[in-house]
Amino acid sequence: QVQLVESGGGLVQAGASLRLSCAASGYIFSNYAMAWFRQAPGKEREFVTGITRSSTTRYVDSVKGRFTISRDNTKNTAFLQMNSLKPEDTAVYYCARGGRVTLPSNSYEYDYWGQGTQVTVSS
Repeated sequence: QVQLVESGGGLVQAGASLRLSCAASGYIFSNYAMAWFRQAPGKEREFVTGITRSSTTRYVDSVKGRFTISRDNTKNTAFLQMNSLKPEDTAVYYCARGGRVTLPSNSYEYDYWGQGTQVTVSS
């Protein structure tokens, strides 16, 4: 039974930092890529960043230099460090399980999702 559980969201002011966690269970964590998506009200779910099983990463342009994805295979956990937060980062953030090789940007390419954690950034 695959389960992904996000935590770490909250309400912060612009310029602050948050660290999100995604605790995974029910599968061999190290064999799969992991990704973070976000969705603001009325907007399409957006790929933010992902990390492959070999720790290759990529980021959407809007978060480059501010966000960092990482993984700890000994803890079956993926992380998203978010620095210099902006109001436009406000969204529900979801972690998702990817494939064994690629990091697609389309949400339908991911088969398991967490429940989401709310990030709200005030100006």
